[in-house]
Amino acid sequence: MSNSKSKVALITGASRGIGKAIAIRLAADGASVAITYTSSPDKATKVVADIIAAGGSAIAIQADSGDPASVKNAVAKTVETFGGIDILVNNAGVLPLASIEDFKLEDFDRAIAVNVRGVFVAVQEAIRHMKEGGRIITIGSVNSDSMPFPTGSVYALTKGAVASFTRGLARDLGPRGITVNNIQPGPVDTDMNPADGPMAAGLIGQIAIGRYGHGSEIAALVAYLVSPEAAYVTGASLKIDGGFTA
Repeated sequence: MSNSKSKVALITGASRGIGKAIAIRLAADGASVAITYTSSPDKATKVVADIIAAGGSAIAIQADSGDPASVKNAVAKTVETFGGIDILVNNAGVLPLASIEDFKLEDFDRAIAVNVRGVFVAVQEAIRHMKEGGRIITIGSVNSDSMPFPTGSVYALTKGAVASFTRGLARDLGPRGITVNNIQPGPVDTDMNPADGPMAAGLIGQIAIGRYGHGSEIAALVAYLVSPEAAYVTGASLKIDGGFTA
């Protein structure tokens, strides 16, 4: 595929997990890729090195998505390096879990800062440089619609917020020819929620196909949404969860 050939993509939180898979896929499809990381420079450097070794173009930028100045700098650095930005993938996120009575206010503020405000700032900055045909994708969660276990209410709140934000942005940016979509994965094998982790036993039984998803499967949906074939898809929250919420 070369649907992203000559495009420039910024993927936040892409030193590992779903973000890493998205960066590798878009680079393989021809995009120049900028990835951000917060505290894993070695992992981010490895992702960039692997992309370059495969014939792609990539850079890594240290940027905490909870810090507006860092997010703005990441967009500016992407534009400075590659001459523009065509694709923004808001992937960076935190997974705060605690009962409401024990939930610390600082953890709540951090979840809002990264999962919601960071998305807003990245979008606001990126669209200053996007032309017609631009693509904005946020990696949300099926938990915006369904929370099958306790302690996840704040996480669900943040993912519900970006789902609603997506619908509004689709109206705001549609006249400019920019599409905005929200991908809602179910359980995916990542460092945050490994397929052999403590939560897996309770979750796998709820997945229709009986396994966790792979980052490459989420990346494949991203690749479709940034392609010309998806020009009529906007304002959507698309579940990719193996039947977890069926």
